Amino acid sequence: MIFFYRLFFIPLFLLSAPFYLRRKLRRDKNIRQWPQYLGFFPKISHTAKDRTKKRIWVQAVSVGEVLAIEPLIRQLHASADVEIILTTTTSTGYKEAKKRYSDISSGIGLFPMDFWLCSALAWSRIQPDVVILAESELWPEHLHQASKKSVPVFLINARLSDRSYARLKRFHFIARYFIETIETIYCATQIDYDRFSDLGAIPEERIGNIKLDVDFGPALSLEDKCAQLQTMGFERNNDSTENPFTLTGASTWPGEETLLLNAQKYCLDAGIPCELILVPRHVERREAIQKLLNEQPLSWSSANGDSGNLPINNDSNQAIFFSDTTGNLVHLLKLADLAFIGKSMPPNDGGQTPIEAVAQGIPILFGPNMSNFKTISGELLEVGAARCISSQSELNEQVLRLAKDSQTRGQMKEAGLNWHEANKGIIADIGNAILQTLKLS
Repeated sequence: MIFFYRLFFIPLFLLSAPFYLRRKLRRDKNIRQWPQYLGFFPKISHTAKDRTKKRIWVQAVSVGEVLAIEPLIRQLHASADVEIILTTTTSTGYKEAKKRYSDISSGIGLFPMDFWLCSALAWSRIQPDVVILAESELWPEHLHQASKKSVPVFLINARLSDRSYARLKRFHFIARYFIETIETIYCATQIDYDRFSDLGAIPEERIGNIKLDVDFGPALSLEDKCAQLQTMGFERNNDSTENPFTLTGASTWPGEETLLLNAQKYCLDAGIPCELILVPRHVERREAIQKLLNEQPLSWSSANGDSGNLPINNDSNQAIFFSDTTGNLVHLLKLADLAFIGKSMPPNDGGQTPIEAVAQGIPILFGPNMSNFKTISGELLEVGAARCISSQSELNEQVLRLAKDSQTRGQMKEAGLNWHEANKGIIADIGNAILQTLKLS
């Protein structure tokens, strides 16, 4: 199969190159790092095959995966006989990885293009003893290189979306190729376990989402919360009974900012002070969101210092904060009274992870399209930590109802925290299995 993949890669890449390069230029203007996509991974010390430490190559796609693997990275690093090489696919993930792991990794770079020469060059530079792939990083050339060199592959937090599962079922021989090159699969949910099993895999019986083991830090005190909201332009005092209600849009996609602005207006018209924090999934949508904010009457500011619709006098306070920088979602969720989970309202599909909000005790709302987190969203609805809405009117009513009802929000918070605590622990099992494979435990 790898022969046909290599044969068709070049014409397919040439056809998609204009779109690919345009997207790269929009998201990653630092072209000095681009050679890494061609396999020119930065020089690593101790690249000789007789090095004493075992080398683990971890691939995490973007910021979310880079954050999620932190407990595993630190567990593996605690072994004196291991060194970590970390790659990411996106520039934002790369920046976050450099910030978090520079002190405990032997190399951080960008994942190579999955073309024969690029992948082979990166492999010759990294020379891993074990490969870890987070979620759905199934690249044929990368897996072939691992198989050819007899390097064990761990697929962790393995997920198969409805679309991916349907495609692999249709082309079962492709699924078989992927599965045969992966030594160990840890599935995120029971649904994913059943799907991988149906495709011929034998996943580990231990199931769990690695993002549940991420430490998001302690909740903010009322004073700290007020102080940070003030630095963002909101007016606050230390009497929580008089402060406005804070609604946060977490990882929003096109159309969802409008829904949240309308829900905010609905609350304000009902006499409920409501402030809105918008955290889009992709900050390159900055201009479109700024245009949207300028078309509505409420005052707003952004993380980059921009502002709009500011009143001539100070009779009106800022109502909206737009986070147009990356990596702030976890922190901004600490300021929320209620969060809406993005990519869940039509025409968007799949949903963003609700874990970051729930793990910090934030009640959540999401739309009907949460297929990427079907099990988790279903469990959160069942325990009462979340509510599902399907229209603008339902969103308006739920936001207004919960803004008025702190007791219900408190019950949702406790339900979410209890669910989170009951489902943690998968990382320790994965880390121990990797070290056993390397004969280090």
